[in-house]
Amino acid sequence: MIDPQRLLADLQDLLPQLEQDILDYTQAEPERAAALRAEYEQAQAAERTAEHFTDWRAAQVTQAAAAWVLTGVFVRFLEDNGLLDAPYLSGPTAADQAHQGRGGLAQARDRLTVYFDAHPTYAERDYLLWVFTELEPLPALAELLDRAHNPLWRLPVSANGAKVLIDFFQRLDPETGAIVHDFTCAADGAGWDTRFLGDLYQDLSEAVRKRYALLQTPEFVEAFILDHTLFFKQPAPSPPQDDGVQSRAGSARRRGARIGLAPNRVALRRAFR
Repeated sequence: MIDPQRLLADLQDLLPQLEQDILDYTQAEPERAAALRAEYEQAQAAERTAEHFTDWRAAQVTQAAAAWVLTGVFVRFLEDNGLLDAPYLSGPTAADQAHQGRGGLAQARDRLTVYFDAHPTYAERDYLLWVFTELEPLPALAELLDRAHNPLWRLPVSANGAKVLIDFFQRLDPETGAIVHDFTCAADGAGWDTRFLGDLYQDLSEAVRKRYALLQTPEFVEAFILDHTLFFKQPAPSPPQDDGVQSRAGSARRRGARIGLAPNRVALRRAFR
């Protein structure tokens, strides 16, 4: 199960490592460094920034590092909940129905081995970019992995940085032997709650949150919107009920709306095929 607080804390420790990795890798590649400088000059000419290049570059690097982390987290959520044909990055160690009788971690490691057997000169960065390319055509991932907007395509991690990211998702608890970050939700899909993704997007980097004013919509606002959009019409007359029954009925309607707005498990499975 997802432990949002531990996940956030661990990813906040990981983020600076990826930031430094992306910066070092970019500076070591003259062509990539020149492209970033040219982008900065274009932003300056268009009056989109008045920052010094170093500060502007640091913001781009942080945004890219966050994109690598959050994209990986989303893939992990999909694979642990059986929404992909097979795991790409990691998964639980125990066999379960979602992973066809084998642990997701074992399947992911097997897939990585097969990839390197077919591409002996490639590294973990190539593997992650291949994974994202494979998933890019899926309807639910098309916008997330849009090459025009997701900065991971523009500012990649190094081979070592990619290995650090994969190792993070495959890390085991030395006491239990279980995967540290398990993203499995309720088997029937009713327990899916992706709000933790919004919390990560908001809280992963304080610098990015302040720069882009990232704030997730509070739950009471979500409830207000549902109550004043889906239920603006009066319901059909019904037999008199006591207050307790009416209260439970209203609560059920609100829960039903959230379930209706949330992705249905069958629909999600179709979207990811």
